[in-house]
Amino acid sequence: MAVREQQRRTGGVGFVAGLMACVCVGAGGCSASGAAEDARGGDAVEVLHAAAGRLVEGGTSKAGTSMEMASGGTRVTIRGEGVYDYRKRLGRLKVLLPQDPAGQSEHRPITELLAPGALFMKNRGAGVPADKWVRVDTAGLSDGNLVTGGATDPYAAAELLLGARTATYVGRERFAGTEVRHYRGTADLALASRDASEGNRQALAAAAKGFATARVPFDVYLDDEGRIRKVRHRFSFVNGREQGTVAVASTTLLYDFGVAVDVRLPEEDDIYAGKIAE
Repeated sequence: MAVREQQRRTGGVGFVAGLMACVCVGAGGCSASGAAEDARGGDAVEVLHAAAGRLVEGGTSKAGTSMEMASGGTRVTIRGEGVYDYRKRLGRLKVLLPQDPAGQSEHRPITELLAPGALFMKNRGAGVPADKWVRVDTAGLSDGNLVTGGATDPYAAAELLLGARTATYVGRERFAGTEVRHYRGTADLALASRDASEGNRQALAAAAKGFATARVPFDVYLDDEGRIRKVRHRFSFVNGREQGTVAVASTTLLYDFGVAVDVRLPEEDDIYAGKIAE
């Protein structure tokens, strides 16, 4: 398929870099001994390893995302909002691109459907008809779709914590009216891929090889039921054009657990099979 062939040539991070370009043209070792116990007497690493399962128990939620990246000396942010079903591993996000530095150009939101092993995008642009979806095989992306679509799949963000081998309990805080426990640590993508669900296993393994480093620093905030309310990951990848390392900060917010979610994937006839422009 032409879409996948292009992704193999350009790499998964090429799309998010392209998103930035459209608005900015011209412009430690892991050891379990490092784990700290939290205020409830639980081991921090064990608590974080259980976080993805707690989301499945919660069933569904609303989600907000943001992805920050420096490009051309300017820091820009891509934002998204939507819903996610953790039992079905299906989500829908509306991703909004930032304005150009002059604040004049507006970009149509990109609708993204998240599914095990696949990312569907509508209003992708680059020659794709407005009524068609682009399907991308996430296991074929060099970043495992952690940054490709300008948002991190909420369940993948949770399962990335399975790679935590050292973590510190920072303390209790209040976030969006909810008491949360703040943890800080570093996750290993390769380790996370081993214990991840079938839908995320190959994608996280690809990211472990595709990023500049497989170690991902994070800050995560859990409610008293162990569910993620906020998680921030810091990824690093090599920019082939500038031959330098680029830092991307991805933040996911989860709220309104139990909300009604109905995500339907596109029919085969609605998926664009043509060539995607660079």
